[in-house]
Amino acid sequence: MIKENLNAVEQAVAAACRRAGRKREEVTLIAVSKTKPLPDLKEAYEAGARDFGENKVQELTDKIPSLPADIRWHMIGHLQRNKVKYIVGKVSMIHSVDSLRLAEEISKEAVRRDTEVDILIEVNVAGEESKYGVSPAALPELVKQIAALQRIHIKGLMTIAPFTENPEDNRLFFRKLKQLSVDIEGKNIDNVNMAVLSMGMTGDYIVAIEEGATCVRVGTGIFGERYYGASKES
Repeated sequence: MIKENLNAVEQAVAAACRRAGRKREEVTLIAVSKTKPLPDLKEAYEAGARDFGENKVQELTDKIPSLPADIRWHMIGHLQRNKVKYIVGKVSMIHSVDSLRLAEEISKEAVRRDTEVDILIEVNVAGEESKYGVSPAALPELVKQIAALQRIHIKGLMTIAPFTENPEDNRLFFRKLKQLSVDIEGKNIDNVNMAVLSMGMTGDYIVAIEEGATCVRVGTGIFGERYYGASKES
């Protein structure tokens, strides 16, 4: 079933890219594997998935040693500063940086480990109290502050749009994140690149692609319903 689901999502991503006049390779499909057991991840890997997203540090670090080394791991959940040391050097990108203090901790750990870390700044575009992320108004200053840190590289922006039955309701939020990225890019800040837009999940990734997403985070659409717990990311 996972193979069939992944193929269906892949076809939908390709179709959305065609409608938007984009190349398929412009969009990275991240299989959100939180709460899923290793056999499910292995099945997705065998079906072609190479980018996997996890919400929790413990789950991420438990899974990495048991799966192929060519997987690109993405930390997409809220990251506490005291957990940074466990993932620096192990993930290809941290999507959820939303404060200077967190970025400073990532930078410090990257220096200690003599490695480089690619990050995205998480923006709370919809202004939801239940969501993490910096406000759009505070984004430019935070970007400038983080850009000055050692061994940490801003590659773009991320947002978690509101849960909605109608994906069209989120189009304006995706459009706003895209505009924010354009505005930041125009400031020509050293060590800042706005090439990555991580937005869109199972319910609305097609709309997100149409509005410029370069990473979509699809969990339920690939693996089925989660096994336990409720979370801020799906």
